[in-house]
Amino acid sequence: MKINTPYALLFFSGFSLLLSCEHVELPFGKSNNAQKEAQALFAQLPSNADFSNYWYSGKAELNVYDVSISRYGQNRHGQSLLIFVSEDMDPERQVKLEGDEEPETPKLNVLKRNSLLRFTTGIYDYSLMGSVFTPISLEKRLPALKDNMSSQDWCGQSFLQLNYKDKRYTLKQFSYFGKEGDKEEKISEEVLLEDDLFNWLRLSPKLLPEGEYTLLPGLFYLYLTHQKAKPHAARLSYRSGEATPQCVIEYLHLKRTLVIDFEAEFPYRILGWTEKDDQKTLLKAELKQSIQTPYWTQNATEFEHLRDSLQIHWFK
Repeated sequence: MKINTPYALLFFSGFSLLLSCEHVELPFGKSNNAQKEAQALFAQLPSNADFSNYWYSGKAELNVYDVSISRYGQNRHGQSLLIFVSEDMDPERQVKLEGDEEPETPKLNVLKRNSLLRFTTGIYDYSLMGSVFTPISLEKRLPALKDNMSSQDWCGQSFLQLNYKDKRYTLKQFSYFGKEGDKEEKISEEVLLEDDLFNWLRLSPKLLPEGEYTLLPGLFYLYLTHQKAKPHAARLSYRSGEATPQCVIEYLHLKRTLVIDFEAEFPYRILGWTEKDDQKTLLKAELKQSIQTPYWTQNATEFEHLRDSLQIHWFK
């Protein structure tokens, strides 16, 4: 939800910024010229040749990152894998359509991001996975239909899921930890999801807003810090460096800053990101390998060499 500050719509052409000082709520609220322009761009994405050839090629994009993460007061080394792929969903059930299955309402094409994070703490390890589903085939921009994450470590398991309906998210939580437990509740106000911004950036940096908004922090962050899933005011801004543009999310009343580094040109791959608590770095990820491949067809032993080429160190 937009806080009452001017909105700046970004157009990246050589990464010069063209800023419009109209008041607008994105992706919520009634439209004006700035919002209509953003929605028109969004509607064009599926028909754009570069976009279509890349995201509808029948392949997924696999990105492997080296990760440094602070846990229990010490820095740990780990890896993260971001998998981006387009697929069709049933917008009512908010699940992937299988085979010839036809939903009762028109199917919705989404950009899905699966995020995996694995690292060790002494003798035991953490394994986290999250999925975000962002619509890309509507005439109008909508926030993520669903955002979820699960965690497995040697103490227990936890699961969080956000489902979007009627301009609100409903949170479902199942946790091993007694102070969290199992619950279901509605987020009390319209929010943007921090997790959704990664997907919007991949669609086009032009879709990203600038200014002060109400955001829900990333689900990995909420889980690892054992914080309640509640909205926070945040400032979104952009740095257009010589080689690597950055999206910067600064929370105003929460000790959290997220900086996302991305490519200046299509397909705008995520080159890395840094999470800070005040001046302390909580997590830093740096891209090491990236390929496009239909991994779901590559489950025979003859494809195991691809893991070596991606430098994935899990299960060794």
